[in-house]
Formats: sequence, C-alpha cells, structure tokens
Amino acid sequence: MAEARKTRQAILTVLRTERLSPHMVRVVFGGPGFGEFEPNGFTDAYVKLVFPCAGVRYPEPFDISVVRAEYPREQWPTTRTYTVRYHDAVNQELAIDFVWHGDSGLAGPWAAAAQPGDQLVVLGPGGAYAPDPTADWHLFVGDESALPAIGAALERLATEAPSARGQVVLEVADAAEEQKLVAPPGCSVTWLHRGADPDALPAAVRALEFPAGQQPQAFVHGEAGFVRALRRHLLNERGMSKEALSLSGYWRKGKNEDGWQAEKAAERAAEQAARG
Repeated sequence: MAEARKTRQAILTVLRTERLSPHMVRVVFGGPGFGEFEPNGFTDAYVKLVFPCAGVRYPEPFDISVVRAEYPREQWPTTRTYTVRYHDAVNQELAIDFVWHGDSGLAGPWAAAAQPGDQLVVLGPGGAYAPDPTADWHLFVGDESALPAIGAALERLATEAPSARGQVVLEVADAAEEQKLVAPPGCSVTWLHRGADPDALPAAVRALEFPAGQQPQAFVHGEAGFVRALRRHLLNERGMSKEALSLSGYWRKGKNEDGWQAEKAAERAAEQAARG
C-alpha cells in the first residue's frame, strides 16, 4: 500500500448563503470542522474545493491523502480553485464567493443550491500576496474572479493602512454586478461593464496616470488574456519590477479549470524546453 502524503484539509459546513449580485453567490461556512482550517495571512488565500465523483465510495472520515494514494486517478474527486473572501475567527465563519451562470459549470451551481448543513471538503489554503502597507501606492486590476481577493485586500488596507492610496479597475458584466467595497478613502474604484471590446480593461489601465517617481504594488488577476497583456505593459512600458507585481491568470475564455490548468502546464513545459 502506498503511503499517503498528508494534505491540509477541512470539512466545512454551510451556515448560510447570500446573493451578492445576480451572478455572485456567497457561501458562508463554519461548523465543527472550522478549527481544522488554518489561515495563512494572505488576502489572495486560495483553496481547492473538493467535489466527489458520483457513485464512488470514499473513506470515512474523508481524507484526500488516502484517496490520492489508494484510488485510481479516474476516481479522484474534481477540484475547483476559489479565494477565501474572509476568515472570521471570532464568529467562526469562512466565506467564499462564487460566480454563478445558471446550470453550467460545477462549483457555481453547487453554491446556488447549497443549503445550511451541506458539507464541503476544502484543501489548503495557498497564497502569496497581501498588500504592503508601506507601498507608495497600490494598483488592483481584475474581473469577477478576482473580486474576492481584491475586496479582501482593500479591507486589509482600510484597517491597517487607512491612509493608503491606490487605483482599482474592475470589469464585470454590467452595473448590477458591481459590489460595495470597503477601501481607504485614497483608493479610487473604476467599474467597467463588459462589452464587445476585449481590450477595454487593458486599455483602461494603460490610460491611468501613475504618480511620478513612485512605484506601485500591483495585483492583476483574472482572465488570462488581459493578465498577459498587462504584464507586458507594466513591466515594459511602466518599468515596474517583477517583485512589485502579483499576476495570475485564474481562467481562460473557452476553458474550464481542468483545461486551463492543462494548457498552462503545456506552456510551462514548452518554455522549459525552449530554454534547453
């Protein structure tokens, strides 16, 4: 029998759901497994949500390490990556926001149908970014998939660095998808409504006036196409350092998470091969 490699996991219970906008659902978790989750201090703390395969009987209590060691890969649960919107140790609540587009996808429909008492296995968290309260100023750019991380970062700044300055550019489907964000007074928020121009978000960032002689800390996450375009812009045209950038393509148009992860792995392999 193969030795199971232990993975951090928590079995969380749904306490309630909240409809934040027509296409955004917040699921608030807690329950006996809340203490099993160990926050890491990052505002982009991400977790893997575990969705079992239908008809497969898993060990009880569920242990993802045992499943990966003893079950064939085709029976492994499907995972989806989401950002922790907030972790409230006092009230023992953990919230995750889901984009919902009807019956398509896996996690969105689950969240829309979730009821108090439902359980979900959460792996992690991972993460690498938290806003630096000493930065000259902050740049946040994203779409719906990045809204939870950006909202968490702005709240952190509002608490720890209320004099922080920044520019926030967010693209959502329409005005109904805008959310009320808690941010320092010096952080301006611009909402864009998605239209026919795929370059609208990068163009809005290119048009921003950066404070002269000051280096921002930038967080640019969301659809892979605009993240790639803004990576070039911020590094080559704005002269930012890689160390001041947090960039991640959470998803790609026309791909589900499995397809996007496979595509990223292939791109990394090609880059390594090209380097020899």
